Amino acid sequence: METVEMNSVSLKRPRSEDDVASADEIKRQKILEKSKAENDSGQSIETVTEQPEDAKSEIIPNEESEEQEEEELEDSDEDGDPESFADMMKHGLTESDVGITKFVSSHKGFSGILKERYSDFVVHEIGKDGRVSHLDDFSVPVDDEDPPEETFTVLSDEDKQRLEELQLFKNKETSVAIEVIEDTKEKRTIIHQAVKSLFPGLETKTEDRDGKKYIIAYHAAGKKALANPRKHSWPKSRGSYCHFVLYKENKDTMDAINVLSKFLRVKPNIFSYMGTKDKRAITVQEIAVLRITAQRLAHLNKCLMNFKLGNFSYKNHPLKLGELQGNHFTVVLRNITGTDEQIEQAMHSLREIGFINYYGMQRFGTTAVPTYQIGRAILQNNWNEVMDLILKPRPGAEKGYLVKCREEWAKTKDPAAALKKLPVKRCVEGQLLRGLLKYGMKNIISAFGIIPRNNRLMYIHSYQSYVWNNMVSKRIEEYGLRAVPGDLILKGATAVHIEEGDVDNYTIHDVVMPLPGFDVIYPKHKIGEAYKEMLVADNLDINNMRHKIRDYSLSGAYRKIIIRPQNVNWEVVAYDDPKIPLFTTDLDKLEGKPLPVLPTDGKFRALKMEFSLPPSTYATMAIREVLKMDTSIKNQTQLNTTWLR
Repeated sequence: METVEMNSVSLKRPRSEDDVASADEIKRQKILEKSKAENDSGQSIETVTEQPEDAKSEIIPNEESEEQEEEELEDSDEDGDPESFADMMKHGLTESDVGITKFVSSHKGFSGILKERYSDFVVHEIGKDGRVSHLDDFSVPVDDEDPPEETFTVLSDEDKQRLEELQLFKNKETSVAIEVIEDTKEKRTIIHQAVKSLFPGLETKTEDRDGKKYIIAYHAAGKKALANPRKHSWPKSRGSYCHFVLYKENKDTMDAINVLSKFLRVKPNIFSYMGTKDKRAITVQEIAVLRITAQRLAHLNKCLMNFKLGNFSYKNHPLKLGELQGNHFTVVLRNITGTDEQIEQAMHSLREIGFINYYGMQRFGTTAVPTYQIGRAILQNNWNEVMDLILKPRPGAEKGYLVKCREEWAKTKDPAAALKKLPVKRCVEGQLLRGLLKYGMKNIISAFGIIPRNNRLMYIHSYQSYVWNNMVSKRIEEYGLRAVPGDLILKGATAVHIEEGDVDNYTIHDVVMPLPGFDVIYPKHKIGEAYKEMLVADNLDINNMRHKIRDYSLSGAYRKIIIRPQNVNWEVVAYDDPKIPLFTTDLDKLEGKPLPVLPTDGKFRALKMEFSLPPSTYATMAIREVLKMDTSIKNQTQLNTTWLR
């Protein structure tokens, strides 16, 4: 992921434990007093973990599926009580736990609020051609082959429900009959077009029944037809893929695609994209979809409130993960405390030197059991430990059903009994328990294999990232911000060591460090030995990173240790109202919304910053360098969870 999911938290300078405890006690008292006063007046306390009042919500298709119920359960306490969120994070990770300990700049740090509103964090994808994605055109390409607009309204909601059940083989019916009211040839043609375009895989025919005309919908070619949209209905002159720009608010990419696929009644796997974008932000990216017309996609703009689709075009190719050049970020840090001089120093350093390219906190999870520990157990081939780490009770507040599930597991070691406590079966715990139920406790490897491959690989990649972060901190502590003999640089895709005579030809911006694996080399100085020592301490052999299960064999990779952002710009603005937006989005511009007039001398100050980063770098690590702050949710929630306005 290129961006980092992060709940809105105050990035405050650290205080002593006594100060924190005292401040927390005072704050709690204030909250209780204000809560009582405002409850009497019918008002409520606002916290920055709540969604803004003007946040838009999606319209969900009218079906009570188990999947939707699970989504509701997963989302239900996402922005819950700030005190319980703080409790949850007391046992979470800090930056030092995952090797993030160094800064490159010399300026004095200052405080600010990151993501007070999700609209304070905007991400625009940069395509492989270097073009920044923007939503600036809702028009649909003119195409004589497109069905008339009436296609989208001619079917009733009841008809659509029956057709969807037929299409998805959800009932025993082999066909659906739709009576043609006000029978004309034109009306019948539109119904035929509507069924075929909205429900890929269904064919239609006209029948007379008792003197009335009916359109009969039936399956064309079995279940494969749903995954493979009808070839014969797509004009040969038109590219097979409709590319479009997706603007989304407060949704991650996969959630967005799942919603789009539900509305279009297609499988999610016909969508492709270059990178995933996080939830708590406004993001703009390119998506491609197989044989869905721009007309149908544009129609979704009338139904969906937290997405907008535009900039449609037809092409002959899908998009591929990793093809992007990076992302352009627009970030607002509110309520900053730094002086103008501090801010100038911080931003100049970011532009000229950059920041340490650490893997951000998102890489390691937010609970008391970090993902890298599970990854380490997988690499050690210690499957009982893998099972235990995922399922055992853990300190810190969790969603109630997970706590009950873990308690049941600890008490009985019975997958079926633990699974009964878990209404959300799609979570990792539910998937592993289903696997144990299917394969038995003596075949944990197969049970673990039920978890989707990308999720399984996430654990071992997390361990690689943990090692890399620690080694980079050691490298900077040992040798500072200069290239030294024995460092690694890339020549093309090949890593080579810097020799004594060549050291003046390179800077710290050329130096890379390896993620451990069987196909990388290591620095020829103290840090090379430090890699070996760290893996030996974890009962792993750095010279044998192949695993008996091929998926878990690590080839390794190289990563630059310092990233210098491009297109860095910044501005300090004053404001009075914490809720007002401080810049215009693509959607604001399309809708003609002007930027609010800001006071010249407001109660608060904000730092508006823009910068571009390559793929797989973390924007929060750049922001950390500016503020000189620990960005972990644990650290921030302990300092200040609730903001009373």
